[in-house]
Amino acid sequence: MTSMDVSAVLARMSAIQSQMAALGLAPAPATAAAAATPSGANFAAALSGAQAGTAGSTAGSGGVTGAQVVASAEKYLGVPYVFGGTTSSGLDCSGLVQKAYGDLGISLPRVAADQAHSGIPVASLAQAQPGDLLAFGDPAYHVAIYLGDNKMIAAPEPGENVKIQDVYQTPTSIRRIVGTGAVGTGSGLGAVSGIGSAAEAGVAQYAALFSQNETRYSLPPGLLAAVATTESGGNTSAVSPAGAQGLMQLMPSTASGLGVNPWDPSQAVQGAAQLLSGYLQRFGTVPLALAAYNAGPGAVEQYGGVPPFSETQNYVSKITGLMAGAAA
Repeated sequence: MTSMDVSAVLARMSAIQSQMAALGLAPAPATAAAAATPSGANFAAALSGAQAGTAGSTAGSGGVTGAQVVASAEKYLGVPYVFGGTTSSGLDCSGLVQKAYGDLGISLPRVAADQAHSGIPVASLAQAQPGDLLAFGDPAYHVAIYLGDNKMIAAPEPGENVKIQDVYQTPTSIRRIVGTGAVGTGSGLGAVSGIGSAAEAGVAQYAALFSQNETRYSLPPGLLAAVATTESGGNTSAVSPAGAQGLMQLMPSTASGLGVNPWDPSQAVQGAAQLLSGYLQRFGTVPLALAAYNAGPGAVEQYGGVPPFSETQNYVSKITGLMAGAAA
């Protein structure tokens, strides 16, 4: 784990404690330094308890595109299959996936069974885009990166090398890690491109709900739709690797403290609106409110602005870009 990864984790620890304190469920962190020195069980709890939209962070992933993922994977064509391999001298199927994404700064789990639950689901191969993960088996025993045109790149099996091959059977699951939050050239929710028609419909169907809560909590128009697009792509069943749930990717503890069910879209949107309204009143601007939603209010206070975490900076940029596109 890099020093920046540690900083992000520690900021998220402070975030969830601050959120719980605001809800009367825990004392506020005494100081930034105190929050920055966890150990043992406290550190593990923080990893599982931070309120950060991890589905969004993987699904958006700093503006990385599916084409870049494909190009990253193709660098390893010809590398021999090695069970457990994670380097350019030898890769297994999940090692290739982890390496290709890792080279672009995107962290994925090590094994296929866990990778098959990363990102957001894609309904069928007909909707798959280059860079999506194709998983086979339940739990997944094999994983590959989709190239388009029914082709994939994979480290197939012992005795073979990383190669491009046909998608020889129907994947058990398809997961989208990148390319879910690009800004299109039109206006409104239909201006969101790169997330697939199913995701667009998933967000658009809650337009009235977003508008009602934006009015109720004095939020800028388009904010909640942009957050939902970035967090879950409109998927109410999304679960991030860290455990964030539902349309607005609320952590279970945060949802419980707010008294909402993260799986119920109406309650999830209301909970997210309540959080964002509080952050907007506290910090005064939409970018800072979004940074607090992603990295936690403690991190915003510590750095006096949007924290220097690439995930958070890209998250803020992505959502404000979506809002600008919708308003154009």
